[in-house]
Amino acid sequence: MPSSPSRRLAALLTGASLAVLAGCGSSSDSGSGGSSSQEPAASSKVAVVASTNVYGDIVKQIGGAKVDVTSIISDPEQDPHSYEANTQNQLALSKAKVVVENGGGYDDFVDRMLKSGGSSAEVINAVKVSGKTAPKGGELNEHVWYDFPTVAKIADRTAAALGKAEPADAAAFTQNAETFKTKLHLLETKEAQIRKEHGGEGVAITEPVPLYLLDASGLVNRTPGEFSEAIEEGDDVSPKILQATLAVFSGKEVKALVYNEQTSGPQTEKAKAAAKAAGIPVVPVTETLPAGKDYLGWMTANVDALASALDK
Repeated sequence: MPSSPSRRLAALLTGASLAVLAGCGSSSDSGSGGSSSQEPAASSKVAVVASTNVYGDIVKQIGGAKVDVTSIISDPEQDPHSYEANTQNQLALSKAKVVVENGGGYDDFVDRMLKSGGSSAEVINAVKVSGKTAPKGGELNEHVWYDFPTVAKIADRTAAALGKAEPADAAAFTQNAETFKTKLHLLETKEAQIRKEHGGEGVAITEPVPLYLLDASGLVNRTPGEFSEAIEEGDDVSPKILQATLAVFSGKEVKALVYNEQTSGPQTEKAKAAAKAAGIPVVPVTETLPAGKDYLGWMTANVDALASALDK
């Protein structure tokens, strides 16, 4: 949803810290919760900043050794919605030739820092690349990295942006993007198999994070919308809506609960407990890459876990 993440982001940067930053051009690219080289990027590498390590890994798959990537949010324990940006993030952005952000209100701090720093970086906005818009009477699901056709488009845009920054390696970037998309297509094949075997079956969620994957797999979200919206907004769920949510488990209306581990709380824990009590499998998902995983391995594990849960 485009409004909630930006409302829940804490204070970003004060005017004073920006003023101090103006004289800090020689500092390293490290950022809180981010991953980057401790030494300045070599001149032959394209400096890239990604809002999360999801996009950072996609850039690495396409850029290989020719990119130096800083991922601002990379801690799997960190809720991206509540991330507090800092001056190290601003510094990394000031050096970037290419920036990859999610957009859709998910990581507004990136645009704010780019504007305040007068950046000339080429910005890839994943939501804009996706072409997705809010449904009539509803709100946009901004978690587009769970939509594999969108990720394929992002791969192409990334290759083009890197090629523009480093023309001598443009052909290699394009080839890497093609290789990445071939592997991505295998995930779409897995979704198609789930749709063939389980199309029309009900599932529950705690937040809209995995909905693109579930929709592509032909599954039907039976969670009361007020529940998942309140969880994403950080609001309390009314007793009436909570009971209606728990009833989908006790009434065996769903075959699985897809649970966002990064925004758990008392009410989502009640949903998780109700699912387990009813013998309904729980499929955990996250918003950032788990430690030791790349994007393709992570998504393969997610799709396989979903298929396994439904098969039970």
